[in-house]
This record gives sequence, C-alpha cells and structure tokens, in this order.
Amino acid sequence: QVQLVESGGGLVQAGGSLRLSCAASGRTFGSYAMGWFRQAPGKEREFVVAISWKGATSYADFAKGRFTISRDNAKNTVYLQMNSLAPEDTAVYYCASRLYTLTWDPNEYDSWGQGTQVTVSS
Repeated sequence: QVQLVESGGGLVQAGGSLRLSCAASGRTFGSYAMGWFRQAPGKEREFVVAISWKGATSYADFAKGRFTISRDNAKNTVYLQMNSLAPEDTAVYYCASRLYTLTWDPNEYDSWGQGTQVTVSS
C-alpha cells in the first residue's frame, strides 16, 4: 500500500485560496489514481476530485471552476489548488489512492492520508 501525507491546510478568509499537497511513498506512484475527499463535522465524507494514472480528471459539481487537481509523478505528489473558497468548504481534506482508474466512491480507494484541516472564515 501507498503511504500518503497531506499538507497545506489552514485558515483562510472567504474568497481566498489554498493549495493542498499529498505526498506518496513508493516507486509506483505513476500507476495510481489519486482522489481528494473532504469531511465536515457531522457530515459524511464526500468526493471532491480525482485524477487517474493517465491524467484524466473528475470533479464534484461544487469543485468545478474553483478547484484544480494536478499531479507531479517525479515528486510523487498530487496537488489540490482551491480558489474562491467559501465557509462551506470548511472540512478535513483527505487524499486517497487506488490503482489506475479514478472513481468517486471512497470505498474503492486502498490508502488514505491522515487529513489536513481547511477552515474558511466569513
């Protein structure tokens, strides 16, 4: 399994931006699809965006036009650029991995990071 470590979370004002990073261990990062999920207090974990091993992407509706996922296979890292943040984006953000193809279903991912807190103030 891949070990994942997220970073980049923090406190930001509404309308601001953050870039989250997820660093993965191992030498086969390029074979993995990577997903970002989030979980707000009292709510279920929800899909944000994912990128396949070939670079195909899929975004949740709320993320389209505001969030961008990218990956750097040389650095074993996936990024989540978040712009125009709103208080409802406040949550713990998790990255996850699975082989090859992306999916919105969190149950299909094999490895998870510990999460990074994003708080957006109004």
